[in-house]
Amino acid sequence: MRPRRSSSSRMPEVNLVPMMDVLMTVLTFFIIISMTLTGRQLIGIDIPEGVEGADEVSEAAQEEALIIGLNSNGDIVFEDESISFQQLTQRIRTYFSEFPEGKLVLKADKDLPYDEVANFLTDLRDIGGNRVSLAFE
Repeated sequence: MRPRRSSSSRMPEVNLVPMMDVLMTVLTFFIIISMTLTGRQLIGIDIPEGVEGADEVSEAAQEEALIIGLNSNGDIVFEDESISFQQLTQRIRTYFSEFPEGKLVLKADKDLPYDEVANFLTDLRDIGGNRVSLAFE
């Protein structure tokens, strides 16, 4: 006769459901915390001179682009001369009539307040310059 196996000799079963519940709770906690922290970190951020890995405008693209500058006094510089905003408006409209897919590159002085740069970008958008790149060193 064969010996009969008792119920205590069965292989133990591993129940993964409680472990998965704990892991999902921890994951949810970290997602919620990371979402709340990202909004708070933007308040006191300093804008760097350059960012590693950022897409830089190639020289070929810069040759096709219209390059506009803002010096530390807030004056508009175009082709190494100071011009008025009305003159710049005419040149931008002429440029976009020749190159409908053209781009503008803004080189603003680093000492210029951010508000002035933002206002100038808004003025460029109103003219029709929706594709503006900010240059950095």
